[in-house]
Amino acid sequence: MPKKNKTLIMIPTYNERKNIDFLLSKLKNLKSNLDILFIDDNSPDGTGEILAQIARQNKNINIIHREKKLGIGSAHLCGLNWAYQNYYNYLITLDGDLTHSPEDIDQFLYKVRDNDVVVGSRFIMKNSLKGWSIHRKILTFLGDFITTFLLKLPFDSTCGFRAYNLNNVRQDLFYKVNSNSYSFFIESLFLLKENKFRISEIPIFLPKRTYGNSKM
Repeated sequence: MPKKNKTLIMIPTYNERKNIDFLLSKLKNLKSNLDILFIDDNSPDGTGEILAQIARQNKNINIIHREKKLGIGSAHLCGLNWAYQNYYNYLITLDGDLTHSPEDIDQFLYKVRDNDVVVGSRFIMKNSLKGWSIHRKILTFLGDFITTFLLKLPFDSTCGFRAYNLNNVRQDLFYKVNSNSYSFFIESLFLLKENKFRISEIPIFLPKRTYGNSKM
């Protein structure tokens, strides 16, 4: 019998070994009782090996090792499937590069109980992209313009910091998503909107990326 209000945090990783300890220390400070799933795409820097050792010592931490880099959208679909198969009620997805703040998770969990999906938005607060290069800001605002005016998605549709209410959202909806790449975020949100699910947002601050490259 599935437990009530089981919550999973899913984090895809690729070359994140420098971030793991700090990220986990932030997650352990949260008030909510959470399980964590890492999905590692055979990181050349040994991230997967580090996570495997951590998972052996912590029963609430799991890791899926994939044989190669299969795409950020593919990783999110994998995490969603694992959450459904293990009877989780809520799923939080965030990046492992420290651009998504674990301190926001409690706010996501509070809001998702009355919604089906909650998206972190970089366009609500002023100066939420402080420190970003002009090039990256242009890419981000261009992506928002296209999804807002062409797809009629009035949300931050390219952001992967989200909460899903799995009690309400059917698993088979995600079977219709074709993208394994970054466009998974846009396509999945479009399907959710078209199927009349309740979508809401919370404001998030996105600092300048410390390691790695933008997925866009």
